[in-house]
Amino acid sequence: MMDEPQKQDFTGFSQTVIDHAQNPRNVGTIPNPDGYANAVGSCGDIMEIWLRIKGDRIQNITFSTTGCGPTVAALSLVTELAKGKTIVEARRITPEYVLNALGGLPEENVECAVLSVTILREAIMDYLAFKNEPWKRMYRQQY
Repeated sequence: MMDEPQKQDFTGFSQTVIDHAQNPRNVGTIPNPDGYANAVGSCGDIMEIWLRIKGDRIQNITFSTTGCGPTVAALSLVTELAKGKTIVEARRITPEYVLNALGGLPEENVECAVLSVTILREAIMDYLAFKNEPWKRMYRQQY
């Protein structure tokens, strides 16, 4: 679902944002994920996160988006921060932490970091819901 990279002016963005936007980590999907969530930003960007959990630890996490460079950077960083963490540790990741780790974002792009963390938490909640009621998994829509 990742669109072709758009020519974006990265003037004023940190090297971390530029690196993650141009070389995103963990792009893709996970078949039959343990957790999944998506969101649509106010600008129409679609963001998705897939989780593979083993022993309450995020073994694999991937994302896809139709968004701009800052959206790609925020999702890439969030997946890097969450990978290998326990569910409890991953739920402690905050938008403020992501913004600081990215070296900041312009005000019009702050939502990218907020939504990235929001869908991480929603994917974790999705995992926990199926963990508690695994029979529901057979009714899950395939992504």
